[in-house]
Amino acid sequence: MATPAQTLREMQAPIKDEYRKNPSSAVVTLKSTGSLDSSSITCKLTTGAAANEASRTAGLHPKAGGPDPDISGQLCSGDMLLDALVACAGVTLKAVATALGIPIASGSVAAEGDLDFRGTLGVDKSAPVGITAIRMGFDIEFGKREDGKEVSEEEVERLGKLTERYCVVLQTLVNKPEVSVRVVGKGDGKEDDGITRELHWGHRC
Repeated sequence: MATPAQTLREMQAPIKDEYRKNPSSAVVTLKSTGSLDSSSITCKLTTGAAANEASRTAGLHPKAGGPDPDISGQLCSGDMLLDALVACAGVTLKAVATALGIPIASGSVAAEGDLDFRGTLGVDKSAPVGITAIRMGFDIEFGKREDGKEVSEEEVERLGKLTERYCVVLQTLVNKPEVSVRVVGKGDGKEDDGITRELHWGHRC
């Protein structure tokens, strides 16, 4: 019986071969969308088969040998990153609009990011690992004010600037935070009774 490592290698081997032969086939644009409404300060994610599930399971993207997400319900972590951006930006925009007295009847938020799988699969060491470009947009339908005053361009500009300024996920991406990575491994079936063997690795990015 093949080990999980062998299964993964066999699954990814033809994918990697294709990326070596045709580098452009490794590039994919991930996308996320969310919807806004007038009833609450929320942003409902509308991306992926698992969008309505209370909990989500991350898995390999099909471009990395993973299963069809519409069947497995598993989401690529890159999709989840964009989901977090869409959700945060949508909620922030609704909160800012509420504070400014700008009525929003409905709307949508969308984000997409370009990713080259040659990098994360180690096919080409010169290929970047991670999303290299993100594009985000809002499509808003304003509601009616009681006094009948229309939303002005100046208000829209302020709404956009304040949303950008106060969106936590967006600012985290724009202003690279200090990140530390720590790996702790325990046990390999060879410990003596009462003795735990630990392996440590750490790095600060």
